[in-house]
Amino acid sequence: MNIYNTNIQDDEDTVQWLFLDLNSYFASVEQQMNPHLRGKPVVVVPTMTDATCAIAASYEAKAYGVKTGTKIYDAKKMCPDLICVPACHEKYVTFHHRIIDEIILHTPINKIWSIDELSSRLPPNKRPVESAIALCERIKEGLAKNVGPAITCSIGLAPNSFLAKVATDMEKPDGLVILRRCDLPGRLFDLKLSDLPGIGKNMEARLFRAGITTVEKLWNISPKHARKIWGSVSGERFWYNLHGFDVPDQKTSRSMIGHSRVLDPDLRESDKARLIARRLLLKALARLRRESFYAQSFRLGVKSIDGQKWAYEITCNPSQDNFFFIKTLDELWELMEITFRKSKFIKVSVIFGRLAQAGECTGDLFEACDTKAQEEQAKNSLLTFAMDHINKRYGAETVKLGFPPKTLAEDVGTKIAFSRIPDKAEFNE
Repeated sequence: MNIYNTNIQDDEDTVQWLFLDLNSYFASVEQQMNPHLRGKPVVVVPTMTDATCAIAASYEAKAYGVKTGTKIYDAKKMCPDLICVPACHEKYVTFHHRIIDEIILHTPINKIWSIDELSSRLPPNKRPVESAIALCERIKEGLAKNVGPAITCSIGLAPNSFLAKVATDMEKPDGLVILRRCDLPGRLFDLKLSDLPGIGKNMEARLFRAGITTVEKLWNISPKHARKIWGSVSGERFWYNLHGFDVPDQKTSRSMIGHSRVLDPDLRESDKARLIARRLLLKALARLRRESFYAQSFRLGVKSIDGQKWAYEITCNPSQDNFFFIKTLDELWELMEITFRKSKFIKVSVIFGRLAQAGECTGDLFEACDTKAQEEQAKNSLLTFAMDHINKRYGAETVKLGFPPKTLAEDVGTKIAFSRIPDKAEFNE
């Protein structure tokens, strides 16, 4: 029995989904904000040092072989005229919302996948191919006119969002590719397995072991065979997506909130690294409270400059209190220092897990009987929320616990990650 409806017959001249991928987004925003950067090789970096990596590259830089993840030391050898620009995540979030406001004037947005990717299930009147193409042209014109000429996108049109995303990668920058179901597999056989979303190095190796070395071979297996290779129903879902059937997205829920940071060279001593960890902790806790979550676990992680890693996780009663978690952080830091004596650190991270809303939390029975503990908790909660109120009204860190050291980058903790777009409020916490 099929778990998906495979009997849907679409008109040969229609497409059901639009997927939009902004081209070299961070670098394009920098070129939009700074016209003198347009037409030049630009990379966006987390810190202004040659020891770091590019987190985005303009197409002019990509022409020299520079890409996301390239070491700046190597990138400057590849492209002597390379221009490095420090990342400003708040700026990219602001532009993101301007872009969303423009696109929603033209078509409904079903899902925002990341800071630079979104999909739209097209209304019936926009599904005929000619109408869909006209829609894409209006979107591109609207972005150029109302957001900026340096902001370009590649758009894919297909029977499902998976294939529409695949189509966006077929023509960059500023592309428009149409994959109709009646044309499948068509251009798909020109792709490598790793070009398909969801097939990383490990999955590609698993496919190779199963004798699936090309997209054509993957196309020709059965849904049950795909399920066996993946070891779960995910393989069957992938097969139906690849063949153009509209598979509903699986719902996900928030499971953790955290921040990490690669430390500036002069902040790698233990005392300074601990203060950065504390700043990340307080920022994550502010976000936890803003989203009305309580954490029931906390994890501290560090990476030493020689590549050694250490991490420790504790479980706790549901909490969102600054003072409790600062104490916990200090205790874990002391425990960590037993392993890394006199070490320097290159990265720190804090993660709150087992998140729950207030109504889902179960407190500690013995603590509930301890009047002194209850009074202490109530006092700390009042202080924490008073700090939130003052900082929200008068600006981030108007009131703060301790004195975090100055960093090269403006924002500590608040950064854009795949599938996570910071709220504007987060830049003021």
